[in-house]
Order: sequence, then structure tokens, then C-alpha cells
Amino acid sequence: MLRAMRILTGLQPSGKLHVGNYFGAMEPAVRLQNAGEAFYFIADYHAMTSSQNANSLRENVRELAIDFLACGLDPEKAVFFRQSAVPEVNELAWLLSTVCPMSLLEKCHSYKDKIANGISPNHALFAYPALMAADILLYDSNQVPVGKDQKQHLEVTRDLAVKFNDTYGGEILVMPEPIIREDTAVVIGLDGRKMSKSYGNTLPLFGEEKPLKKLVMKITTDSTPVEDPKPTENSTILALYKLFASEAEYAEMVAAHEQGGYGYGDLKKRLAEAYWNYFAPMRERRAEILADPGYVDRVLAQGAERAREEASKVLKRVRQAVGLS
Repeated sequence: MLRAMRILTGLQPSGKLHVGNYFGAMEPAVRLQNAGEAFYFIADYHAMTSSQNANSLRENVRELAIDFLACGLDPEKAVFFRQSAVPEVNELAWLLSTVCPMSLLEKCHSYKDKIANGISPNHALFAYPALMAADILLYDSNQVPVGKDQKQHLEVTRDLAVKFNDTYGGEILVMPEPIIREDTAVVIGLDGRKMSKSYGNTLPLFGEEKPLKKLVMKITTDSTPVEDPKPTENSTILALYKLFASEAEYAEMVAAHEQGGYGYGDLKKRLAEAYWNYFAPMRERRAEILADPGYVDRVLAQGAERAREEASKVLKRVRQAVGLS
């Protein structure tokens, strides 16, 4: 009997989630939990490549779990768990490393980008793609939603699956396919660059209304006078507004730019209102989750049990193939 399509994605617990995280990973994941067997994990091992603060890690893991559930993840539809609750992932990462050419890791741009942004180099950061490959291959994942910046790592995963299968013979590891939403794969930040905590240009998912709206007012704009038309090409305001507004509302915003008579302050206020209203249902769900202190722990424990069941099947197959059993 053929099983349903298996979908996998993971998010790092590296601080407060922002709009880029939501549209790049969470929103697609929530939609896809209705399309097959969904396995969604909190990548706490990966978070340790750039931070070694134990208290922060514990807090960030819990906050991510709450936020993901608030944004629509349904534990009745998706297997939701902590990466570190499935120790099998480390064994598979090691086994993949034995067939992983150094050149495959050396060409990964993520390592270079993080070093360039001040993150101290370490082995885990360099070997990150091998562990990411294990995350994906451990559950026989068929489809993996990723942003454009993670596409290369999925290509590494596919390369390692081919290399492993060729080395040991047969279809041992399942070949995953990427799912990339071209329209929102890269979300623009307040300064016009990709939205990233590294750049300090993010819009958080949750928080108090006044501070969040105040952030929107910090969007970088040019000095076009109020009465003049505003450029629409490469407009940060329009790029963000499109995420939160209907097609009709977006068309009205474009028209307001083109006809002039509106200052950037007015346009930013319109964006701030749309941003705040968009996440209103998620804020309500988040409050419900916080009212039941044990809910998150129960969800993650049940998810880890289910994830280990599947991981053990794959690892058994892999161990037999390499001669460890």
C-alpha cells in the first residue's frame, strides 16, 4: 500500500519569529499539512551553531512552538517535534558524512555568509548541510518547503542521497523535492534588504500594537515630496503590503503611489494597519495556547514519539545497507 506524500520542514529557534519566517516557511507549511503526511520540527541542534546560551535556547524553543501552533499548525494533522528529541538524526548525519565530499560543503554559500556577518566559524556551522540532509532523509521526505536561501542545502541533500545510494546500492534513501514559492520566498525587510535578524530589519509576528506599528514607520524611503508620485519599482512599502492585503487593496495602494498626494507617512500607516490586522487571529490563538501551560509539552512529546517511529525504520534500513547490522 502506497503511503501519502510526506512533507517536511524545520525552523530554527533563534529568537522571535518575524514576517519573513512566516511567509517563507510557516504559512506554506500550514497549508501543506492538508496535502499529505507533514513532519515539522524545531531545529534546536542547528541553532547551536551560532549560539551557546542554554537558557536562551530553551526559551526560544518554547516560543517557536507556541508561535507555530498559533499560526495554524495542527498537531492532529502534522507531526510536530524537537529535532533533539530524535537522536537518530545524529547517527544518520555521521553516516552521510562518510560519503560527503569536502567540496560539497565548501561551496555552500550559507557558511560564507554567516562568517561574513560575524558568526564565529565552527565545525557544526560548516557541517550544517550534512545534518540538514539527515533531517530530511530520516523521514523519507518527498517534499520540502524552502526559501531561496535554503535551496542550495536541499540540493546538497539530494546529492548526498544519490552518493549514498550509489555507494551502497539500491534505493535506500528517498529523493526529496523542493517546494519554493517564488512570490514570497524572499521577504523584504525594513531597509529594503532580505528580512533577517542578522540585519536588524525585521517585523515580528507578535508583540504590542504600538511598538510594532512604530517599526513600520522606520521603513527606509526616499525624499519624494508629498504631492509627487512615489516610485513603485523596488518599493519596500508595496512589497510588504502585498503580503497582508487583498488584490483590490494592493491595487489601491499602487494607485496611491502613482497619483501622488500621499506622503510616505500616510502610506506606512496604511501598511501598519494591514500588518496588525493580518495577524489578529494568530494573536487570539496564541492567547488560548498560553492559557494551557502543559499543552505545548504534550504536543511536542507526542510528536517526538511519532517521529522516532519513522526515524527508526529509515535508520534500520541504512544500518543494514552500510553493514552496521
